[in-house]
Amino acid sequence: MNEFLVEVTTDIPDGVDPAEVDRRRAAEAVRAAELTAAGHLVRLWRPVGQTRSIALWRAADEAELRDKVLDTLPMRPWMTSVVTALQPHPNDPGKGGVTG
Repeated sequence: MNEFLVEVTTDIPDGVDPAEVDRRRAAEAVRAAELTAAGHLVRLWRPVGQTRSIALWRAADEAELRDKVLDTLPMRPWMTSVVTALQPHPNDPGKGGVTG
């Protein structure tokens, strides 16, 4: 599985019924849990004071990430995303790459 950093901004259109927003947010939490269990969603952050999120995702490739993972999110119609493919760094302390 490849790793991807995904920055998402959600912009709910004016006039959307608040009950619909609540319904989608609840469904989004359920779907995020499913994607975590499937090994796709690894970490999720929200920068302090911002409405965007940053997540670490895993997928076979960017097409799978977009088509079979991100596009299944209930809030997706209101999201814009920036996907950055990642590769291991030789000095990554999380992978034992730093030598001393």
